[in-house]
Amino acid sequence: MVLLDGAGLTCAQVHEAAYGRARVAIASLDRARAAWVTAQELTGPVYGRSTGVGAGKDVPIEAPGLHVLRSHACGAGAPVEPARARAMLVVRLNQLLAGGSGIDPAVLPVLADAVNHGFTPPIRTYGAIGTGDLTALATTALCLLGELPWHHEPAQERHEGTPPPPRYPLTSGDALPFISSGAATLADAAIACHRLRLLLGAAVDVAALSFTAVGASAEPLAAAVQEARPHRGQAAVAARLRGLLAREQATRIQDPYGFRAFAQVHGAAVDALDRAAATVEIDLNAAAENPLMAGSLAWHNGNFHSSPVALALDALRVALVQTAQLSTARLAALMDPAYTGRHPFLADRPGASGVLILEYVAQDALTELRHLANPVTTGTAVISLGVEDHAGFATQAARHALRCLEPLELVLACERAAAARALNTPPPDRPLTDDLEEARRALTTSTAHHTH
Repeated sequence: MVLLDGAGLTCAQVHEAAYGRARVAIASLDRARAAWVTAQELTGPVYGRSTGVGAGKDVPIEAPGLHVLRSHACGAGAPVEPARARAMLVVRLNQLLAGGSGIDPAVLPVLADAVNHGFTPPIRTYGAIGTGDLTALATTALCLLGELPWHHEPAQERHEGTPPPPRYPLTSGDALPFISSGAATLADAAIACHRLRLLLGAAVDVAALSFTAVGASAEPLAAAVQEARPHRGQAAVAARLRGLLAREQATRIQDPYGFRAFAQVHGAAVDALDRAAATVEIDLNAAAENPLMAGSLAWHNGNFHSSPVALALDALRVALVQTAQLSTARLAALMDPAYTGRHPFLADRPGASGVLILEYVAQDALTELRHLANPVTTGTAVISLGVEDHAGFATQAARHALRCLEPLELVLACERAAAARALNTPPPDRPLTDDLEEARRALTTSTAHHTH
């Protein structure tokens, strides 16, 4: 059970609700109700309630909301998987519980029921640029109104029968407050941060195998070294790896950077992940509404802009490339008789290819990571007759972060497969697909037990 209170939602809880099908419960509607009361008492023009939106901000319109929903429900590309759509519902529900939107609080239990009974909106991949997931949330609103069908995916262990589709008669005043959010982007970002945390933790286990296989020196991991340059992630990685290694390591004075600088490079990735997750979790629990109902007023603002999240995710994806590059460096050392004492490429006899092909696979995956690391925050967009003249592109940053998971896992699996072979008697040449899949499964097992 995930208790939503508008203040304490974490990336891990978003993932658990999305993929673990954890049920959600609402702690209190008090803040949402206070904002709704404020909205009912407003006089004068209020964006999206008594005016058009975007370039139509100065045009008085009576009850514009439902037209906004219908006109903005336009997505494109592949359907978003139900788990990610469910995560979006959880994030938006939690944001609305933080207050500030002015939406009718009676809709919030209906959203909770949608999550708990397996209903998700049929949203698609494309349609946002980091200034609000308008297409996805407008589609969700039309599902609540009964104008679009929900996707239903009941939990297998529940047998209470198929409940009726969630319905709520949203009014014009509820429309913009419902869709003025980056909930889908934040959901993707939360899922990516959670899974990357597990994978970066598993990477330390993989590195420990490689350290052992080549007899790398543990001296660079010493506490005295970390205290001399006290980066938090570096110290944590070094301490964890020290605990995984046997006390007697080899006597080489200095190993290649893949081993000697592991704590520094991988620790920087952990730090980047910590910063990204903290930034995402601020927004998971923020009333980033426009206009914001606070006190007795409506405050028109730009809190919907996703620049902090986009910048943090850009930095994270670059850091992942560096930690993957060091993994391929250790993989290269595992191919070298000078470090393993075995035949080249960990072959069973001279001249055989052994696991040479793993380097090709790892470099292919690393190249994919490099492309995914290109920053999205160097671009912008000017739309709506120039009124909306900047974009954060956190949507693309989060989407790319999710796509980083597979190639990073493949790089680490290649290293793990080679290290495992170096620690045992190498078999004759054979197809390595099963070995690589076994290494990937071992990574998954590792992520179930270790986090940073």
